Amino acid sequence: MNIQENISLKPLNTFGIAKNARFFIAVDSEMQLKQALVWAKNHNQNVLILGGGSNILLTKDFDGLVIKIEIKGINLIREDENYIWVKVGAGEGWHDLVRYAIDKNWAGIENLSLIPGTVGASPMQNIGAYGVEIKEVFESLDALNRSSVQMETFSAEACKFGYRESVFKHELKDKYVICTVVFRLKKNPDFRIEYGAIQDVLKEKGITELSIKAVSDAVSEIRMSKLPDPKKIGNAGSFFKNPTISHKQFTELRSVFPEMPGYPTPDGVKVPAGWLIEQAGWKGKRIGEVGVHAKQALVLVNYGNGEGSDIKSLSEKVGQSVMEKFKVQLQPEVNFI
Repeated sequence: MNIQENISLKPLNTFGIAKNARFFIAVDSEMQLKQALVWAKNHNQNVLILGGGSNILLTKDFDGLVIKIEIKGINLIREDENYIWVKVGAGEGWHDLVRYAIDKNWAGIENLSLIPGTVGASPMQNIGAYGVEIKEVFESLDALNRSSVQMETFSAEACKFGYRESVFKHELKDKYVICTVVFRLKKNPDFRIEYGAIQDVLKEKGITELSIKAVSDAVSEIRMSKLPDPKKIGNAGSFFKNPTISHKQFTELRSVFPEMPGYPTPDGVKVPAGWLIEQAGWKGKRIGEVGVHAKQALVLVNYGNGEGSDIKSLSEKVGQSVMEKFKVQLQPEVNFI
């Protein structure tokens, strides 16, 4: 095994935080992953599993073994007259999979275009955008049990998907490594264009005949107009989840803030975190080398030399302001390391 020492993680996290791994290895097969986990166990080292680095905030050097997952492959495993089942390596880029599916005319994930990160992270987070979540196209996944070093298969039910949630963020946190994911994609598209500005963009482009590529292009255009490119300015996309509050609290807040947007859910009313942060006065505000993005208040950014601790501190100040103004608790989507 090619285990390296004292490796910079700056190019491997989208915040661009300059922290080091005491030990590091990139694995491109399940066998290499097993060997790396056994090595870590034999050498009494903590383990950090790294995908695209787009959902983590490094607050200090990692004193252990960082394993970067580079298991690749997109393979059609079966199909019927309505669906395609495709098995994808955890190390594939998420947007690469979206583009591959569009090229093959497989529908279901076009609304999730340009979401950063890897396929392996997608079910952990139950990623979603513009009215679609992973759980709608998810079939199963194979994950390595970090304790027994044995492969196990998880159904959608076993994953316990919720809003940006899964069992791998709670009961099974740090206990498994996702290696492959099976998605069930559609041969006949079911277009979801009622969310966000998709319809407006399609109209501006003069598109009257829908296609999954047209929807993907519209979503990509919207995301690029609102969200900063991590290659140009460090960020992890949406830093906070959109909070869900009770109908009673929403009604009370609406009486004070009549313009407050809200979207009914089975659990209450979902309120856009970006709106709350903007109303609390944080949009575009900069503190030293970190700040809140000028176009999208949901995004915290590193302007170049910020520390993870600076961004953590900023997120706490933002959350405190929102709590004081609205009595609504913000929860980070980003994982603090």
